[in-house]
Amino acid sequence: MSTSIKKGAELYRGKAKTVYHCDDPTRLILHFRNDTSAFDGARIEQLSRKGEVNNRINAFVMEKLSAAGVPTHFDRLLSADESLVKRLDMLPVECVVRNIAAGSLCKRLGVEEGLELEAPLFEFFLKNDELHDPMINDYHIRLFGWGTQQQIDEMQALTFTVNGVLKPMFAEIGILLVDYKLEFGVYDGELVLGDEFTPDGCRLWDAETREKLDKDRFRRDLGGVVEAYEEVARRLGVLLD
Repeated sequence: MSTSIKKGAELYRGKAKTVYHCDDPTRLILHFRNDTSAFDGARIEQLSRKGEVNNRINAFVMEKLSAAGVPTHFDRLLSADESLVKRLDMLPVECVVRNIAAGSLCKRLGVEEGLELEAPLFEFFLKNDELHDPMINDYHIRLFGWGTQQQIDEMQALTFTVNGVLKPMFAEIGILLVDYKLEFGVYDGELVLGDEFTPDGCRLWDAETREKLDKDRFRRDLGGVVEAYEEVARRLGVLLD
């Protein structure tokens, strides 16, 4: 593959990222925008520097996961806010792991926020904004053709592997990995992690104060969203230009 990549037409525009074609048909360009959204896109704001911070955090995490044997779609950074990724056939499923009770788990089950779980809790959700990403299980995935039993097993195993890598990594820098969601796709017959890993898609709390360092700062109008993301990047040792 040539080291020089030419950006093509827009393929998909999400709530905070835009995906572009490029001159390599096996690759895509992922642009991390400054857009920040909540409540299935009902609230959107522009936050300066956010795209660059997320791009750098994601690259760092993807490289750590790859080194640990987790297949990912990440190839390399292209610019401050763009990365080159493999083109996957995505499964419409979100995999969520929770180490500490927060978010929808508390709303659904009446569990107190901040309760540390005895073991990581795994959940599947359907990726569908119009339906507000409903919770699903193995039976739904198989019967509706969203994935095979082998893919279900691999998604679960890889998601727990990610937890085993990232939970202690964040703990070393004084951050609690509360929960996160991952998406997977198929590349050349292999199931591959095809998602970002940034404070947009996970919950990160300061280990001492439990201050939120993730998108909950935006959801709850706490302010200092980008500053919190930058604090995560600083602790990870990610240097921003």
